[in-house]
Amino acid sequence: MSVLKKLASETAIYGISTMLGRFLNYLLVALHTKLFEPEQIAAQGQLYAYAGLGMVLYTFGMETAFFRFARQETDRKAYYNLILSAVIIISVFFSGLLFLFAGPAAEFIKYPESVSLVRMFAVIMAIDGIVSIPFARLRLEGKGKKFVVVRVANIAINIFLNLFFLVVCRDIHAGKYLTFLQPAIDAIYDPLRAPDYIVMANLVANVLFFVMLRKEFADFKFVFNKTLFRPVWIYAYPIMIMNAGGVLNMLFDRAFIQFLLPENFYPGRTSKQAIGIYVQCYKLSIFMNLAIQSFKYAAEPFFFSKGEDKSAPPVFAKVTKYFIIICVLMWVGICLNLDLLAALFLKQKIYHEGLPVVPWLLAGYLFLGVYYNLATWFKLTDKTEYGTWLTLMGAGITIATSFILVPQIGYLGFAIAFAASSFIMVALCYYFGQKYYPVPYDVLSAVGYIGIGGLVITASAFIKIPDLYIAVPVHMLILAIFAVVVFLIERKNIPFLNRR
Repeated sequence: MSVLKKLASETAIYGISTMLGRFLNYLLVALHTKLFEPEQIAAQGQLYAYAGLGMVLYTFGMETAFFRFARQETDRKAYYNLILSAVIIISVFFSGLLFLFAGPAAEFIKYPESVSLVRMFAVIMAIDGIVSIPFARLRLEGKGKKFVVVRVANIAINIFLNLFFLVVCRDIHAGKYLTFLQPAIDAIYDPLRAPDYIVMANLVANVLFFVMLRKEFADFKFVFNKTLFRPVWIYAYPIMIMNAGGVLNMLFDRAFIQFLLPENFYPGRTSKQAIGIYVQCYKLSIFMNLAIQSFKYAAEPFFFSKGEDKSAPPVFAKVTKYFIIICVLMWVGICLNLDLLAALFLKQKIYHEGLPVVPWLLAGYLFLGVYYNLATWFKLTDKTEYGTWLTLMGAGITIATSFILVPQIGYLGFAIAFAASSFIMVALCYYFGQKYYPVPYDVLSAVGYIGIGGLVITASAFIKIPDLYIAVPVHMLILAIFAVVVFLIERKNIPFLNRR
């Protein structure tokens, strides 16, 4: 159990940075939805989706390859230099092209007025790609505290700059206070392009990564050894394709919504308004993704370190069971309190129109988290081609289902398609995994908890309580009852209670 305790501790460390950082970022969601109409921030939301897709090419599976080839401390420095050099070359190359052809790129995505935004994203993506390897090094060396500090500092800087540009600069420009600073503020602030400063703040915060990670860059030497890199590439390229399928599965909706959603589908709403509404409501589902991402940061090096241990399969099974329980509790808790979250973060009522997508998106992330747990088998057995085909199949299902559903039921079709494809990926990954790397997963428990959680969420959707002061206590009571039932079922499996 000490192994599980260590994993839980590391997950908590990474979770602090991820959860705290995203919670702080949610303050920005409240700010942005208060200051801007949906159509004003539609472009930024979609460009972040395109950036997520692009990052697959920028890192091209090198993070996982670094964990695989740099496990031995004697090899770590050589592979760190090699892999970081490769990522720098690719990041600079792709961002250079995007910067030069920002005009045609903006035309293609139907935002011809956003050329400067495209160029800012080109720089942001290059930086994100380059710093991904130093962050992977921190994880492999167990320097979770520094990882947390750097991530949280980056988010804090981003928030500060958002407040500076969108509140302080706006107010000084309008003459509300500190009027003697107006000439200086007018030199850097244009009220007609206020939404663009959301991306500008991100860019400045990212540049400061190089300052905060200066020690990790100080001992880096640019090298490229073709012989040494060949096995790294052979291992990584199926993971790159797998990551491309996975990211496309998650980001297809926001990247292609303007191509699939019929014009004037929602009465009284333009397509850009619908896009802005969907993108902001989507952010409520990211709470589940945070838990998954926190777990992945700690679990990936953990699974590789335990892979050759004969006692690993039962440990993996317990990890997956506890992971599912925590995610189901989150799923139920968020869905029961959607009205409260909407009131806190989506300040204008127009954004609340998209709330029905959130339970489906959360379910999709839950299944995707289970898939990441099950996917351990093909990474440990070097059968990464299975991961490639599974994720490509998942992306294909998402795309095909979206093409069918979105023209019929609007952006809810994206959410249903994502949940369906994630579930199918879990089922297929489990089937093939039991053939090549058998793990005694508690399938009955998983199906039971997810099924009961789904029933609770569905029942609550039919019982509307308009008064938040009544709804919140009732929903929290339901969540508490659900959590107590889970605890009573699992109490015999909790090590602490067993020891007592």
